Amino acid sequence: MARFSNLHRMTQFRALFAQLKAEMQKAIVGYDEMLTDVLVAIFSGGHVLLEGVPGLGKTFLVRTLSQVIGLEPGRVQCTPDLMPADILGTHIVGEDERGRRVLRYEKGPVFKNLLLVDEINRATPKTQAALLEVMQERCVTTGGERHPLPEPFIVLATQNPMEMEGTYPLPEAQLDRFMFKIKVPFPDLDSLVEISRRTTGFTEPKLGRMADGAQLIAMQHELAQMPVADPVAHYASRLILGTHPEQPDALPEVKRYVSYGSSPRGLQSLIRGARVWAAVQGGTAVSTDDVRAIAHVALRHRVILNFEGEAAQVKVDDIITKLLDQVKTPAAQAA
Repeated sequence: MARFSNLHRMTQFRALFAQLKAEMQKAIVGYDEMLTDVLVAIFSGGHVLLEGVPGLGKTFLVRTLSQVIGLEPGRVQCTPDLMPADILGTHIVGEDERGRRVLRYEKGPVFKNLLLVDEINRATPKTQAALLEVMQERCVTTGGERHPLPEPFIVLATQNPMEMEGTYPLPEAQLDRFMFKIKVPFPDLDSLVEISRRTTGFTEPKLGRMADGAQLIAMQHELAQMPVADPVAHYASRLILGTHPEQPDALPEVKRYVSYGSSPRGLQSLIRGARVWAAVQGGTAVSTDDVRAIAHVALRHRVILNFEGEAAQVKVDDIITKLLDQVKTPAAQAA
């Protein structure tokens, strides 16, 4: 396969990315940065956790995304009584062509290309654990059989950070499966006015399909070949180490308020996301600026605060910002 540095293929990707974003913005008002982050994760092949209060259009975002990319959508509405079989599927008794009783596997809603897991923190730990294999292995094991999920397979989960009654906070292992954690902001005044104009009637904008699953997979494979120089990889690795409080040169805030730092999967998310970001910006190789651009969305859910940090209401984003200021880029080290 040709290297992604091929100028023609890079131009094709940038045009497709812009078309997808423009088409989504016909239905979604504002959220320019959020749409970019979501599309970066999609082209990186990663799962996304969307955090925001109800009514901000998180569910509508997933529906719009499935329309413009041409992926088959699925949805799971999480509740405390949701069981693993409700999402993975189960064996049921049926009859074959001869009238004999046989066990037949009935697939659950996870067997879709783009799965919305709404209010994931309302599901019990048992059901949340059932998503682990699905998100990591992209298959379902039941009754001693493995059932692969369709390709591509991407999970977009939502959670409400405000209401904690009747919820089960996601464990670190579950959070780590998400490539990005994206905070959905409240719209500004101009966006609210535009929302009132677009969404209070009875007609919805007609969205065109700009791509399909095969095209998305092909682009994902090409983007994975974007070269990453050793100094850039070292810089990203130093950022990961900087989130660990046991490191001798860790920030005072990290040593005081952080219990656990990012896993190596955080480094993978940094590199994979930076590759796509670099391509969007027109680059042919990943730079430290590309790594810095997606550091917050890639690391904010992987830096776990200790009790003191939680009590002091320390913001992880502020720690990541200070970390980006402290860890010098290769260019700054050479200066």
